[in-house]
Amino acid sequence: MAQVTLSIGGNSYSVACKDGEEEHLYRLGTLVDAKAKQAIANVSSASEVRSLLFASLLLADELQDAENAPTTGVSAPFATGVDLRELTAIAEKLENLASQLENADH
Repeated sequence: MAQVTLSIGGNSYSVACKDGEEEHLYRLGTLVDAKAKQAIANVSSASEVRSLLFASLLLADELQDAENAPTTGVSAPFATGVDLRELTAIAEKLENLASQLENADH
């Protein structure tokens, strides 16, 4: 089991993954980090948990837009090369994580 450290929204997170999946996880982390930075810029007073929640919502919104867009036979509608199914799974995991973190704060 490999261990990678992701920088998301100005914070570092150590995440375990299968050996050989490190680069993939870094690419996904970069995508999440971009959305976290966008969320922080829009809601600067939000807590870390709420920023991650907003980042996951931004990703989910993009995912829904991509699902509703006319298909052109390309399985990856984003320039990042991330598969749509992977983004769906990531958005769901982020929403679950944000919910768990939000509940932990209370």
